[in-house]
Amino acid sequence: MSPPTNPPKPNILLFGAGSVGTIYLYLLSHSCTVTAVCRSNYATVSDHGFTINSSIFGDNIRFKPRVVRDCSEAAAALSPDSGSSYDYIVVCSKAIPGQIPETIRPAVTPGRTAIVLVQNGIGIEQEYRDAFPQNEVVSCVVYLPVSQGAPGVVTHREIERLEVGAYPSSSAPSSSAARRFVDLVKQGGGTAEWFEDVQSKRWIKLVVNAAWNPICALTRSSDVDFMLSSESSAGTDLVRAVMLEIADIATAHGYPIGREEVDFQLSRATARIETNKGVRPSMLQDVEGGRRIEIEAIVGNTVRLGKEKGVKCEKLEMIYLLAKALDCSIGRR
Repeated sequence: MSPPTNPPKPNILLFGAGSVGTIYLYLLSHSCTVTAVCRSNYATVSDHGFTINSSIFGDNIRFKPRVVRDCSEAAAALSPDSGSSYDYIVVCSKAIPGQIPETIRPAVTPGRTAIVLVQNGIGIEQEYRDAFPQNEVVSCVVYLPVSQGAPGVVTHREIERLEVGAYPSSSAPSSSAARRFVDLVKQGGGTAEWFEDVQSKRWIKLVVNAAWNPICALTRSSDVDFMLSSESSAGTDLVRAVMLEIADIATAHGYPIGREEVDFQLSRATARIETNKGVRPSMLQDVEGGRRIEIEAIVGNTVRLGKEKGVKCEKLEMIYLLAKALDCSIGRR
């Protein structure tokens, strides 16, 4: 009688091995066979791997996964030992519409590869559903304060959490990919939770992201610096008004967010005024680094969804137009 064989590890391709991607690549490497698509940091990572300094997982963690330059190379790298296809493609790049589905297509096996979106914004999933109608789409809301200084060197602070669900939510009962992905993250020591309709979680995070991200990017200020820059509480009041517009849009689309939730989310920033330890959102970091920003996924889609339901969002629309012009100026440079 032959001894039992262990089932093969899930085969995962991670697209977008920046700061967020590096953390989840590391966590998934504990239970999966992982490959990373690295672009700007390819040379460094292929030679030296990644280094992680994390308040949760430890300092000076070094690991060196297989890395490739693009998804065509990733598809060619498949071998009988690692399986004939990728079970998951985990997308951790910025949510720039109209680009990524065709970029990852060479590595997607119809009917087999689940596509996991670890990205910010609202209304980002449908283009993947349209591009890959035979594949499961998994939508994730991520809370992960992290940054990449030197290429391949990532600093992670106090939180790591994924909120996970199938897209569309109507496919949740039959979506094994979303539930299995939660288990894989947990096996690696991460925090993940499955939700039958994860869009409610996307809207709650959007209340924060669609307000603070563009305001901080436009003013080149942390959240605390912005609030302290105006007399009285004028800056804080503006942020609250923008958050309320986002909450009204969410409510109009069937995801009610009350004033209490808005006040709670705002209080997380105002509590930092006393210590003067402000948060520098990802859009601000991108602008400072001369990189394009996720303006459409985070703010533009929100404004369009508001107009679709006739919700008044004048302040958010003004911020969107200004931030879009800023993004275009970065693109021209």
